[in-house]
Amino acid sequence: RSGPGAGSCYQQVKRVLHAAVPDRLHGREKETGIIRQFLQDHVCGHQPGSLYISGAPGTGKTACMSHILLECKNELARSKTIVLNCMSLSSPQGVFPAVAQQLGLPVATGREGQQRLEKQLTARGPMVLLVLDELDQLESKGQDVLYTLFEWPQLPGSRLVLVGLANALDLTHRSLARLHTCPRGGPQLLHFAPYTREQLTAILQERLAQVAADPILDAAALQFCARKVSAVSGDARKALDVCRRAVEVVELEVRTQTLLKPLPDGEW
Repeated sequence: RSGPGAGSCYQQVKRVLHAAVPDRLHGREKETGIIRQFLQDHVCGHQPGSLYISGAPGTGKTACMSHILLECKNELARSKTIVLNCMSLSSPQGVFPAVAQQLGLPVATGREGQQRLEKQLTARGPMVLLVLDELDQLESKGQDVLYTLFEWPQLPGSRLVLVGLANALDLTHRSLARLHTCPRGGPQLLHFAPYTREQLTAILQERLAQVAADPILDAAALQFCARKVSAVSGDARKALDVCRRAVEVVELEVRTQTLLKPLPDGEW
């Protein structure tokens, strides 16, 4: 595609192929329903509890969670919501002062800080929803950090609802085996399977439908991309990435052709 506006058309297409949270999440209706129901039962229902969400990168875990938090803003307004990406912490123990800070507590490290936080989370007050993304970053010797976090919703008088997101399917069974022997059991588990070829195709088509111009990538190219990515990883971010790079290649070719186009006879 060349001609007026072609450049901005490529920019638009590349923009919609970025991995931002879309308005609608394809192929994740069931998972979205389970998370929403969990928040309804526990945060709105004033019942402490925990949910562990697993799935490979690019399977929509974080996107789903962000989407639901935005959607349920009004229902969650009476509780305190804290969202932390554990990649930003310098050590697993760093999660405690980070949560304390969000709750407006004076930040204290070590055992004292932990006890103060525990006291706060078992005192009277609104429910606290703590969402920890990249939870596997909190694995430590003896798993004391993860155990502490997942045991807090089980304490008498607790007002903590914990949602952890990580890549490993078996994190809670492998690292937190004794939680499952507690009277109240371990966390509720939810797994995000890799996207199928059909789901990836639908995701790509929906993104590209946001651009009113002629399609730069045809249906066969999208099918090919979805088939390849679903066979390897089912990672939606990877599929968006591959398509974005393909658009850049087309854009470069068109630009090169335009630059090399011979001038009409007699012109220098």
